[in-house]
Amino acid sequence: MLEKTGIPTKEDIAGVTPSAERRGRGPVAVIECYQRIPCNPCYTSCRFGAIKEFEDINDRPELDFDKCTGCGQCIVNCPGLSIFIIDESYSDKEALVKMPYEFLPLPKEGSFVTALNREGAPVCRAKVVKVQNAKYQDRTPVVILAVPKEYSMEVRFFNEEDYYSDNTYVCRCEELTMGELRELIRMGYRTVDEIKRISRAGMGPCQGRTCRQLIMQELAKATGQEMKDMPMTTFRPPVKTIKLGALLGGGKDE
Repeated sequence: MLEKTGIPTKEDIAGVTPSAERRGRGPVAVIECYQRIPCNPCYTSCRFGAIKEFEDINDRPELDFDKCTGCGQCIVNCPGLSIFIIDESYSDKEALVKMPYEFLPLPKEGSFVTALNREGAPVCRAKVVKVQNAKYQDRTPVVILAVPKEYSMEVRFFNEEDYYSDNTYVCRCEELTMGELRELIRMGYRTVDEIKRISRAGMGPCQGRTCRQLIMQELAKATGQEMKDMPMTTFRPPVKTIKLGALLGGGKDE
C-alpha cells in the first residue's frame, strides 16, 4: 500500500503513535518515516536525546516519547516532511498540529482552512494559529493548526480557498502549475507516469515527495479513479545534501 499510494496503513501509523496519555501531557513529535532511507537529520537536530542514535544511516527513527519536548527542531530539519508535533493539552476540545509547509504564499495567522488527512481527503475545519517562517532558507516553515481533538492523529495537511487555483505550483522542482496539470489531463494523460514523462514532474531533487500526491488527487477528481488503484511511477528516496565539512570531521583547528 505505502509503495503504491504513499499512504501508510493503520498498522504503520499505530507503530509511531504516542499514547493518548502522552499526547495529553503536552507537545510530542510523531515521526511518520516508514521506509529505510539514508537520512538522519532528525537525530542530529534533537538536543534532548529523544531520537535514538542510528546504528545505520538507513535506520528508521526511534523516538522516546517521554524525552521528547515537542520543540519542533526535527520538523524544520526533516527533508522528507515526515514529522509532525501533536499537542492535545491545548484546550478541552482542540489540539494543535504542527506541520511542515513548503508552499507559497504562506497562510495567514487567524485564517480558517480545510484540514486534510493522509489521503488528501477533507477532515474538518481548522484555524491557523501560528506560522513559523524559517530564519534560514534551508529550513522548512511550520504551520500550526488548531483542530478538534479527535482529529489530531488524522490531520496532516490543509487546503486554503485558492489552493487549487491554476497558478498554484504542483511540482516546484520542475515548475509545473495546477493549470498545466489540468490541461495535460484534458489532453488525455491518465497516469502519474504519463504526467511525469511529458512534464518531468517528480523528476526533480525531491523525486515527487511533494507533487506525487497532488497529481494523484487531481487525476482521481478528473477520472473517477481510486488513488489506491492508480499505477505508481518509480522514484528515488530523497536524500538531503550535506556540507563537505561534515564528512571531513575534526575540530576547527584541524
